[in-house]
Amino acid sequence: MSLKTKAVVASLSLAAIVFACKDSFLDVPPTGQISSAQLTSKKGLEGSLISVYSHLNGREWRMASATNWVWGSIRGGDANKGTDPGDFSDINPIQRYEYLSTQGVLLESWRGNYEGIARANSLLALMPKATADVSAADKTRMTAEARFLRGHYYFQLKRNFGNTPYVDESVDYGTGIEKVKNDADLWPKIEADLKFAYDNLPETQSAVGRANKWAAAAYLAKVYLYQKKYSEAKTLFDLVIANGKTSGGKKYGLVAKYGDVFRASNDNNEESIFAIQNAANTGSVNNAFPEFDLNYPYNTGPNGPGNCCGFFQPSFELANSYRTNANGLPLLDGSYNSAANALKTDMGLDSKTAFTPDAGNVDPRLDWAVGRRGIPFLDWQDHPGADWIRNQPNGGPYSPKKYTYYKSDVGSLQDNSSWTPGYTAQNFTIIRFADVLLMAAECEVEVGSLTKALEYVNTVRRRASNAAGFVTKGGAPAAKYVISEFPASAFAEKASARAAVQFERKLELSGEGHRFYDLVRWGTANTEVNNYLTYESKLLTGALGGAKFTPNKNELLPIPQDQIDLLGKDVLKQNPGY
Repeated sequence: MSLKTKAVVASLSLAAIVFACKDSFLDVPPTGQISSAQLTSKKGLEGSLISVYSHLNGREWRMASATNWVWGSIRGGDANKGTDPGDFSDINPIQRYEYLSTQGVLLESWRGNYEGIARANSLLALMPKATADVSAADKTRMTAEARFLRGHYYFQLKRNFGNTPYVDESVDYGTGIEKVKNDADLWPKIEADLKFAYDNLPETQSAVGRANKWAAAAYLAKVYLYQKKYSEAKTLFDLVIANGKTSGGKKYGLVAKYGDVFRASNDNNEESIFAIQNAANTGSVNNAFPEFDLNYPYNTGPNGPGNCCGFFQPSFELANSYRTNANGLPLLDGSYNSAANALKTDMGLDSKTAFTPDAGNVDPRLDWAVGRRGIPFLDWQDHPGADWIRNQPNGGPYSPKKYTYYKSDVGSLQDNSSWTPGYTAQNFTIIRFADVLLMAAECEVEVGSLTKALEYVNTVRRRASNAAGFVTKGGAPAAKYVISEFPASAFAEKASARAAVQFERKLELSGEGHRFYDLVRWGTANTEVNNYLTYESKLLTGALGGAKFTPNKNELLPIPQDQIDLLGKDVLKQNPGY
């Protein structure tokens, strides 16, 4: 085609376009597209904000979920991957501390949290364009909620990957987002978001699942604690403990019975400071609690929950940690793993072989955290042992128990509309009041009063000792539960007080995604993780034999290679050792 011909064709095309633009039918908004006016209305902005909340569970990127069952609990030794070695094998290198930058689970965590950030940034970018039906108070509140959530997502990234690119609503595609490096400290940015949320969120909200002023205060204090800013953290924890209330207006406190913390029928209780909100039987399991669909006993049939898939099995080391001495105190010297103190298990026995559960002293929280043979598994039946375990040599004899639905929940607080009955209305609590008391106790040990630290720890232990909250069998305690408060002598000096507080966090918060992050910030990951591996690998040789934690490397995950390839090595710098 000649240049002249091309020019004629171009002219005719332009004329056609001009003529077509005069046709009124082209003024009809495209079907399925949301207009700017819809997005910036109060209803539109609230919908956008809900989408930011909705990503707390990671959605299709389950490894971005705030449950942190892999990143916080499995890496911390609370639990083994469990199930069969070939099922979701991408987790195997994680539990062995052999992280690879090309692993899909790492990319899931990265992408999922940045998706949450992108949603928050989208809302914040829309806010200046809000229509007249959005009041100034609404603008402030929604901005504060979005920044609270953005702070949360960056906190997740910071703990897993170290410093990652910080992008806010001022940067987008074509305006430099692809050039943002990971060489700046994220802590000041996280603090700024949470501080804004604390200063601007109301004490109560129209929906109890929304973050409020006190949730922001607790989260900000936690961020200070991670940086060892103990004085700043203590000031906020003091305020939260004295004045904090839920978004529904309940004064913060401990639920009377420990096991009730993890019941769907008791969601949004006085202990819940911030939680992922879930609902069952809404017409879509996307509204339910999806992250633990794999983390139920295996092959239970109708006699137990989930029926799949045997992941997230509590470790031998964790279960042994609940051993108590004659005075009802934990064995802080580490002797709980000795032959004399380790819990008796049915490892290697089939369910038809007679077995009597351990008869020694144990902390009653053991049987709310660990499903073990011969002990009632909620209201289902006694745990039968091997029949509910997919592969004992790979994961051990235990089943996870926290955040598991009850038989009495079936059909109401549990959803039967998908491939597994393991979707529930159970909320997952990201921060709860017992967690705050123990973080406050840490601050008291470092910059406050050892007596006050003792008070906080014993408040948590006093709840655990409530006999009305024990697991029972035939109307009596299901095991020999012996627990007492720490004497003043245990908190006579900083070192012993610090050890007691740290171990109490292990017992109280096991399986809730905290342990590995605690070990890293305490600087004890090398010792604690390798001690766990030394012990656990003798019992689970195939899964953990030869595994080793490498200090100054395994504290952080590698930056996903996919992201480095996408943006370039001049933008993203890989973490040390990878």
